Amino acid sequence: MGCAKVVIALGGNALQEAQTSPTAEAQLDVVRRTCEHLADINVKGYEMAIVHGNGPQVGRIALSQETAAKVDPKLPQMPFDVCGAMSQGYIGYQIQQCLRDALRNRNRNVPVVTLLTQVIVYENDEAFSKPTKPIGPFYSEEEAKLISTEKGYVMKEDAGRGWRRVVPSPTPKRIAEIDSVKRLWDTTIVVAAGGGGVPVIENMDGSLTGIDAVIDKDLAAERLAEDMETDFLLILTEVDRVSINYKKPNQTDLSHVTVAQAIKYIEEGHFSPGSMLPKVMASIKFARRFPGKKAIITSLDKAVDALEGRAGTVFTMA
Repeated sequence: MGCAKVVIALGGNALQEAQTSPTAEAQLDVVRRTCEHLADINVKGYEMAIVHGNGPQVGRIALSQETAAKVDPKLPQMPFDVCGAMSQGYIGYQIQQCLRDALRNRNRNVPVVTLLTQVIVYENDEAFSKPTKPIGPFYSEEEAKLISTEKGYVMKEDAGRGWRRVVPSPTPKRIAEIDSVKRLWDTTIVVAAGGGGVPVIENMDGSLTGIDAVIDKDLAAERLAEDMETDFLLILTEVDRVSINYKKPNQTDLSHVTVAQAIKYIEEGHFSPGSMLPKVMASIKFARRFPGKKAIITSLDKAVDALEGRAGTVFTMA
């Protein structure tokens, strides 16, 4: 399918593997393998933009800032929005470098650019009083309680994988740099809204101010897909298909879901807020906005097959 447009949302497994060292070198190895799959999508003729998460990375950056400030008062702790911008820069740099190499190895001379992206959110979003977005490393329940007591952080159990700090996750209202993405789209693969974008509020005079939060990258990817009117929203995660009754004896993998069915599954509590729920919500939003177009959730390995109708869970209006 030539010249079809797709926004690709990369899950955490596309940046870092479980049980591996959280070093920049280890992450680069994973990103390099991820970019082989992304290059395959481009070779198939798809025009694309990439949105990545930053949950573990921004949490570690913030933790490093805290630690450094304690060791040396001359090293002031950076605010959380600045940490988000830092994560956009270094993750985008790795994707940009590896994808460029993967494309060159396929004789594809396509520029790849990371765009530091601000995403405007509503100042009065109720998410600021209800933190839900997991960031940083995993802890045991005992460690989480100690951290909560010492630092005042909100700690929650994350989909059976351990305990993590959670921060507000407001709804993306508008991508500040969307005009730049539009100008680049026809010639360049843009890595945009990394980590969901740096969350900012718009002041009365039109200026922007960073705010402490992490926007869900799947919802930011959906916002970008809407703005670019893409043919597909492709959300890549650890599983090949979305399931109901996940990890239960009656688990059922879904190949096609309508918006009405997806809403029913959400109401029945099938999707975890820390993992699958935002992906399903983003898929619903895209399918509603563009009847006849598709949102797809699948694994990185199945990305090309999913775009060509052979894998993944497809969300449509009807």
